[in-house]
Amino acid sequence: MTTPAAEADIDDDLVDRLIRTQHPDLAGPLSLVANGWDNVIYRLGTDLSVRLPRRQVAVDLIVNEQRWLPVLAEHVEVALPVPVRVGVPGEGYPWPWTIAPWYEGRTVADVPPFDRSGIAVPLADFMTALHRPAPPDAPRNPVRGVPLAARDEAVRHRLRSIPRSADLLPLWEKLASLPPWPGPALWLHGDPHPANLLLNGEGLAAVLDFGDLTSGDPATDLAAAWLVFDENAREVFRSRVDADEMTWERARGWALAIGTALAAHSADNPSMAAIGEHVLDQVLLT
Repeated sequence: MTTPAAEADIDDDLVDRLIRTQHPDLAGPLSLVANGWDNVIYRLGTDLSVRLPRRQVAVDLIVNEQRWLPVLAEHVEVALPVPVRVGVPGEGYPWPWTIAPWYEGRTVADVPPFDRSGIAVPLADFMTALHRPAPPDAPRNPVRGVPLAARDEAVRHRLRSIPRSADLLPLWEKLASLPPWPGPALWLHGDPHPANLLLNGEGLAAVLDFGDLTSGDPATDLAAAWLVFDENAREVFRSRVDADEMTWERARGWALAIGTALAAHSADNPSMAAIGEHVLDQVLLT
């Protein structure tokens, strides 16, 4: 599956005009960093970034970030992309947008899995701090934090295009049949794959991209144990998080669900496809 077409024309000139009109004191050199599924990201000067939705479906996601990241940042020790300024529609651009900090470093996706063990403890501590009861008006995401059974049709569909489906389908059927999370809806990052984790040296510098921010089953985020780590680091991560056996097994199910999405939908993104292959390898191990 290829990247969806943009629904708004975004270029350097538009972003520069938006900043100069709404936040002139922050105007500076711009460089395009990413033009992804949902957002376009520019670097602004040396220490800021600009994030603009490129599709209508991403608008609510960026509004959620603007509303809730300042709240969540108070509870975690890892840096989050808390908005520095909020932009509004203008200059022909129809949606809200964000100016946030720019964090130096490289993503965990740029590091081989066997070299990621150094963040097992800080990532576990981040999730433990984040996973607190969410308020009734917290965002709800139909594909994250929900019972695994709700993802059954989508996962089965993706497995049809994945060569290892003969091994993966029985595992999915077993995990998807587990009882759902019985506790309160907890805050979740929602998309804990290696490209959303930033390293500074060997440490965890920041957790990025809260577009899937939601509330629900913490097992969704604990899928990082398979998305990010190999078997040894996964045990370190597990020893640090408060997850009973049932939650840990649901986390494995979430890893399989997310892994099939990455494996099936990343034909034009080799880095994300590699993450998908890694996680499918790992869920078959433990």
